[in-house]
Amino acid sequence: MSLIISNIALHYVTKNQESGEVQVKFGPETIDITSRIENFVDALHNIYNAKGSKAYGHFLAEPEPVEHKNFIELMTDYLDESLNFNLFSQQATSLLKLELEKYDIEENGYLVFCHYEYMGGRYLLVTIIPVSEHYSVDGDLNISADKHLDTPKLQLAARIDLFEYQQNAQGNRYISFIKGRAGRKISDFFLDFLSCEEGLDVKEQTQTLVKAVEDYVAVNQLDANEKQEARKELLSYCKEQKESAQEVSIKELGSVLSSEGAEKDFYAFCKENDYPMEDSFPHDQAIVNKVTKYSGYGAGISISFERSHLGQDVVYNAANDSLTIYKVPPNLKDQLLKLLQDQDRQEQSSSSFE
Repeated sequence: MSLIISNIALHYVTKNQESGEVQVKFGPETIDITSRIENFVDALHNIYNAKGSKAYGHFLAEPEPVEHKNFIELMTDYLDESLNFNLFSQQATSLLKLELEKYDIEENGYLVFCHYEYMGGRYLLVTIIPVSEHYSVDGDLNISADKHLDTPKLQLAARIDLFEYQQNAQGNRYISFIKGRAGRKISDFFLDFLSCEEGLDVKEQTQTLVKAVEDYVAVNQLDANEKQEARKELLSYCKEQKESAQEVSIKELGSVLSSEGAEKDFYAFCKENDYPMEDSFPHDQAIVNKVTKYSGYGAGISISFERSHLGQDVVYNAANDSLTIYKVPPNLKDQLLKLLQDQDRQEQSSSSFE
């Protein structure tokens, strides 16, 4: 396992929506790093990486003045070894309690702080893991209920890239966090607790990347198949980067998208045309997924096809808002032929009784 855990703490936070009271139960002072804990953190790390709705930001330059230390100061004390991890996590949990009391929302779960290393990176993960109830039945058919950590439903979570923060505290993306689940208000208290705000606009960066690729293949006068192949290469590269939790690099992508006869590689093309895009950045995979296909759903109809088919096997008529498909997929064709055969038999059966 390439994940190395330095410290981990676990506390329980619950808020009664009717009374507004927030209660905190602190966990043990130290948690031994057993194989079970390693597997738990590894699973948490993978679940967090797989979340597509993440945003990126940084600590506030001027956090709101408070009588006590804010999260940034507490984390700095821990990193400077003037505060042990347990006290850091407890004092940070007390900060969360104060923020949660300001909002008219109910929140229950286990607050996890974990300092770990993965693939050469050092991270501090802070998350509230929701709790769900599950049921079991014994041999005598007695039903019992118990609670468990519902990690797949992780929504309130942030991860600080400690290397990036310590080397570039003025940066705008060393903190990643999951976007709000039902409007910004739900996660606002969590961001306020961390004294952070959104910085890099990942969606905008990814949209610029897709536009740059489309411009690049157009300038190099690639045919339809070559253009589609370039889009597939972009999609494949971005998927690999997402799976390994790595940023998209324009230089790396330049070597992936190299095409015969091109006057410049993709990286040089982007620099020459001054696209508002950083040399490397975390991306929005949902946007990239659309580069090779057109798709849509509505009124019970779902359609998806590769872009290279538009104008050939699939033709759109804007005048009467119709879509004509000339090559029907074999499995759909079989279903339609069977439907027509069934209708013919029903009609023949009906006519025999007349």
